[in-house]
Amino acid sequence: MERILGRVLVIVPTYNERENLPAIAGRVRAAVPDAHLLIVDDGSPDGTGEIADELAAGDEHVHVLHRPGKQGLGAAYIAGFRHGLSEGFDVLVEMDADGSHRPEQLPLLLDALGEGADLVIGSRWVPGGKVVDWPVSRELLSRGANTYARLVLGVPVRDTTAGFRAYRSSTLEKIGLDDVESEGYCFQVDLTLRTIRHGLRVAEVPITFVDRTVGASKMSRAIVAEALWRVTLWGVIGLPRRIRRAR
Repeated sequence: MERILGRVLVIVPTYNERENLPAIAGRVRAAVPDAHLLIVDDGSPDGTGEIADELAAGDEHVHVLHRPGKQGLGAAYIAGFRHGLSEGFDVLVEMDADGSHRPEQLPLLLDALGEGADLVIGSRWVPGGKVVDWPVSRELLSRGANTYARLVLGVPVRDTTAGFRAYRSSTLEKIGLDDVESEGYCFQVDLTLRTIRHGLRVAEVPITFVDRTVGASKMSRAIVAEALWRVTLWGVIGLPRRIRRAR
């Protein structure tokens, strides 16, 4: 049975995204006109924060959270979540500012949330999902990382690293945010695992992921290394629980 979602906040972290932000903000507002948009800028030296302020000045549904310097993707989303929860939003959405996540597909995530899920992931690796303009090396890295996470953690999710997702506020309150230390794509795996371990429902909907055309990717070796060691550690810690379930 469909549930009423309530107030929706789309959280978009930015760092040096001045060329992408105006178009993305406009597309978000057109795709989900009733939703609010929160831009979380980490002191971008290219002036992204100032552009965000201009967008907010012209639209009461656009808000800006300025943070002093680059502190990581996970920390930016945590700050956005805390803001959204304190302001009474019922649904909190994660979305990139670089155009990789198509705002036009936001209704798909929200529809799945309204059908009873506690977390909805826009997935590249379920039937119907795809990536556009990615080099083969990047696709192999993502597919390999997600396969590794699924096997090591014992979770049924095919795209645990995906950053296009929608949470119920009650989900974030249940899983807790105080002890989240993971960053980068590992942050997404962390919150997915927490959601599943709390017995909450995770749904994946297929999306088309488009590689950025403007600006530089934030992917780095450090991000990959963090994801590898944290996922391995979580897998070892959770192994006794998986063994007990299998008996």
